[in-house]
Amino acid sequence: MVSINEFKALDLRVGEIVAAEGVEGADKLFVLQIDVGGRQVQTVAGLKQHYSADELRGKKVVVVANLDPAKIRGIDSQAMLLAAIDGGTVSLLAVDKDVAVGSKVM
Repeated sequence: MVSINEFKALDLRVGEIVAAEGVEGADKLFVLQIDVGGRQVQTVAGLKQHYSADELRGKKVVVVANLDPAKIRGIDSQAMLLAAIDGGTVSLLAVDKDVAVGSKVM
């Protein structure tokens, strides 16, 4: 269980994936550049088996924009995409209306 204050500490934003590149030598990883409204963040995501780079580019997704940076395979990862996982199916969380990049998710 998390408190409401802990939940409020998360900065959930609508982000748009502007670039997706495979990680050399990794069969599951993409490096994604995501516009979160006024700034761009980079994240490493294990989505290669579920999406092509072309499918990801331009997609508006929900991002945790205030995570402590981590290094994954030596690459800085500054945010996290939210996704639903059902068995082997992965589905990125996205907005269902055309809202501005950087919009706060509550």
